[in-house]
Amino acid sequence: MATISKFSNPTPVTCSIKPTPSNINNPKCFLDVHNPLNLNLSLNARLSLRNHPAVKPSFLVMCLHADGNGASSKKRTSLHDLYELQGQSPWYDNLCRPVTDLLPLIDSGVRGVTSNPAIFQKAISSSYAYNEQFRELVQAGKDIESAYWELVVKDIQDACKLFEPIYDQTDGGDGYVSVEVSPRLADDTEGTVEAAKWLHRLVDRPNVYIKIPATAPCIPSIKKVISLGISVNVTLIFSLARYEAVIDAYLDGLEASGLSDLSRVTSVASFFVSRVDTIIDKMLEKIGTPEALDLRGKAAVAQAALAYKLYQKKFSGPRWEALVKKGAKKQRLLWASTSVKNPAYPDTLYVAPLIGPDTVSTMPDQALQAFIDHGAVSRTIDAKTSEAEGIYSALEKLGIDWGYVGAQLELEGVESFKKSFDSLLDSLQEKANSLKLVSL
Repeated sequence: MATISKFSNPTPVTCSIKPTPSNINNPKCFLDVHNPLNLNLSLNARLSLRNHPAVKPSFLVMCLHADGNGASSKKRTSLHDLYELQGQSPWYDNLCRPVTDLLPLIDSGVRGVTSNPAIFQKAISSSYAYNEQFRELVQAGKDIESAYWELVVKDIQDACKLFEPIYDQTDGGDGYVSVEVSPRLADDTEGTVEAAKWLHRLVDRPNVYIKIPATAPCIPSIKKVISLGISVNVTLIFSLARYEAVIDAYLDGLEASGLSDLSRVTSVASFFVSRVDTIIDKMLEKIGTPEALDLRGKAAVAQAALAYKLYQKKFSGPRWEALVKKGAKKQRLLWASTSVKNPAYPDTLYVAPLIGPDTVSTMPDQALQAFIDHGAVSRTIDAKTSEAEGIYSALEKLGIDWGYVGAQLELEGVESFKKSFDSLLDSLQEKANSLKLVSL
């Protein structure tokens, strides 16, 4: 049962929780409100949600209340401590309509948003919130892919507006919303550059990040797009070797830009975490020795710690200092794929050990809720670097090929996004056909 109670009157208003079936990809809970006293719940109201342990809602419920003027009071959470005490920016890895649902998350300490084709596939295909705009686009003669981008761009623009105060307060250091170029371009260098330029013009917001995958063909694209003064979120990084290539592309792009002021060209490098354990754990179980089995659940965090060590090395020294004089900002490491795939592991496994300055952690609902609930805030990312090096080497000695792991995960990631993208376009085509039938 959920209870809504007015501060000045303890008499409860009850709501029955109706979860959607477990086979739904994006489960939600619906509240059936019973208000026998006709209380005014718009002001001075508190919402607390108590759900059955078996029900796992996919959203984060923030408990806020309004003051006498109707302004919401922010509840301080561990996300505020992450940024203020440790210099790590917590971002939210999800986006859907209504975009205003982000406001409680911003109050809770979220400082940016990431999106991808899979996120939009779930959002658009499972919600009626996009139907009206889509109908208008179809009736205006837009083709399906053009209509898709218009739907996406509206969400990105609306989200950028919500995070603009953070962007302004940090002088362009935070408050970004990311949107990805078409996954069909992952092996097209020039196509990616043109798509990034087009998407940047279309969104037309200072705090948008254009996401480009870290595939080998797109490394030159990253350099070119950065040189054009467009801020980039480099995504799908799974190995140290590819991460170093991404850093070099960023530095090369800054140097090639010819800009005297580099302060408005920023970037994050999205280093994926949990998926690394998913693939390596299977390899370790196949090896089956006690030593191998003892290393399960350790590979991803170890590699991430070494990525941070590489970050510190690359963003120091004469080359970097010359760029700093022109206002350049470090390309922050962003921890992606932070949700725990193995239920036997702690639910903050890919957040708590990766806390450090000048980094970003983007979290989906589960990880975000878990960290707010019981996450500990302290600098951990470089607390056990020697141990991380030992784990990395031990895995190599067991025959784990880090290059193969990175290549395989990159291939799977690109294919997954392509599948989501194509599936959504098919769904939109079916919806467009039905709309045309209705209009007849």
